[in-house]
Amino acid sequence: MSSWDQDYVDMEVPGYFTFRAGRSGSFQFGMVKGQMDCRINRPKEQRVEFTWQGFDEGDELVGRGHAEIVDGAMRGHLYVHLGDDSAFHAVRQSKARKSVREM
Repeated sequence: MSSWDQDYVDMEVPGYFTFRAGRSGSFQFGMVKGQMDCRINRPKEQRVEFTWQGFDEGDELVGRGHAEIVDGAMRGHLYVHLGDDSAFHAVRQSKARKSVREM
């Protein structure tokens, strides 16, 4: 992530984004955990846009973001409403984990 170092991203668990069927997903980096409502607006470009709600150490947060597949990896940007934002880069993990990580 461009705004936080890898030690923070992996503070509690290895940082991840998970996208599920049915337009849902989740993520965690550092102490920030969120649930996503996803929309694939540009299927040919493999781009997803999402809104999210979650928590950072008990404080409620909301925001938006987007991600797309570029050269086999996911690149995107996450925005906290009236707060920080960060670009991210993630690679797919094994099917056993069913998540995308290494932001």
